[in-house]
Amino acid sequence: MNRILIAEDEERIASFVEKGLRANGFTTTVAADGDTAYEFALTGGFDLVVLDIGLPGRDGFTVLRQLREARSTVPVIVLTARASVTDTVAGLEGGADDYMTKPFRFEELLARVRLRLRTAARAPEVTVLRSGDLSLDLRTRRAQAGGRMVDLTAREFVLLELFLRHPGQVLSREQILSHVWGYDFDPGSNIVDVYVRALRKKMGAERVETVRGMGYRLPARRPDEPEPSY
Repeated sequence: MNRILIAEDEERIASFVEKGLRANGFTTTVAADGDTAYEFALTGGFDLVVLDIGLPGRDGFTVLRQLREARSTVPVIVLTARASVTDTVAGLEGGADDYMTKPFRFEELLARVRLRLRTAARAPEVTVLRSGDLSLDLRTRRAQAGGRMVDLTAREFVLLELFLRHPGQVLSREQILSHVWGYDFDPGSNIVDVYVRALRKKMGAERVETVRGMGYRLPARRPDEPEPSY
């Protein structure tokens, strides 16, 4: 299980990132200042660092520079509210592996985290997600249900990807909102229900189950599929 250090002093964003990464199977630690982030990262106990530039104490640029000077090769994804070309170049030339500006959507951060971890481990890339007779090609962005092609909007694609990465797992509306719409979502919105209905209409009503009072899940096995025999 990959361990990720989240160096972020803004509690709302740190919590948003931490919940999302943990929901996707990562072990996380949060550091709220640059000194703590540097000390943690230097231990070598982390597989990747998500590093905010605007940290108190040592700022993110300083943490990054000192890590590279100490010969630390841990992958670093920089987060910043600064969107200028100068800052982007400074971050990448300082040793960052990737760079994201705020606000951002969790799905994009997750994709970049997985990419950097795969690159570091030279692990094979998963390009097609499957569950029963559902499949989603992450490269061509094509979905199939029961052997037929299904056209999805960009948000529907991300929502289906989330379900396919967690078959059988109940996902709360809050988890879905934060993953698909980012940390600036309105918790009182019914947008999740609207998009689930749209997916059901396109994929089949039985594809996404409602778990009353908890959220939604993609059944690990369709109701009409036989039990596996061993």
